[in-house]
Amino acid sequence: MVETCFLDIENGKVLEIVRILLSCRNKWGDASVTKISEEYKSPFHVLVSCVLSLRTKDEVTSAASARLFARANSPEELLNVPVTELERLIYPVGFYKTKAKNLHRMCEQLLQRFGGRVPADFDLLVSLPGVGRKTANLVLSKGFGVPAICVDTHVHRISNRLGWINTKTPEQTEKELKKLLPREYWIEINDLLVPFGQKVCQPVSPWCSKCDVEKLCAKYGVGRSR
Repeated sequence: MVETCFLDIENGKVLEIVRILLSCRNKWGDASVTKISEEYKSPFHVLVSCVLSLRTKDEVTSAASARLFARANSPEELLNVPVTELERLIYPVGFYKTKAKNLHRMCEQLLQRFGGRVPADFDLLVSLPGVGRKTANLVLSKGFGVPAICVDTHVHRISNRLGWINTKTPEQTEKELKKLLPREYWIEINDLLVPFGQKVCQPVSPWCSKCDVEKLCAKYGVGRSR
């Protein structure tokens, strides 16, 4: 059974943490897909970069996306790049061979079903090859500005570690965070927790000693910290 929150919501601790993280987000920088969304302002570029980012470090995603977008900037252009060349362009992203094939299949469907445009609809997005809940929500939020919560490993881990929720899966986390957070923070929570999780609240031995929200954190699951 999913418990909504360990902390006392009414005393404002959750929103206090969010506001503290907002105030110090410049210390960590933005995640790769966020940077790409701001640079290209295109749902297609967000979609492609998010597919590349799965199981891949941010710096690798950024470099691979830059190489790919220098070669192709639309579904038509990407579909004209041979799969073997796509593999070379996006290597060494995780599962690059599978992703190259999925990108081709995805662009075929974008052209055949949607006239080459990325749909601003969750169910239609997850019907595309290689697109799951995380990618669909990130495309909606960063590509279209639609309130959606993108739950990756950092958002899932940190939300539970803080004591906001007690969930086992990212889908459960998404559902509970929607109950917990005002809609105005749905898009930003991924922007905040991803770089925070990469630089401070790491999976193993988090940097509690330099964490701005350490005193408000329940530290669930933290065995060793620095």
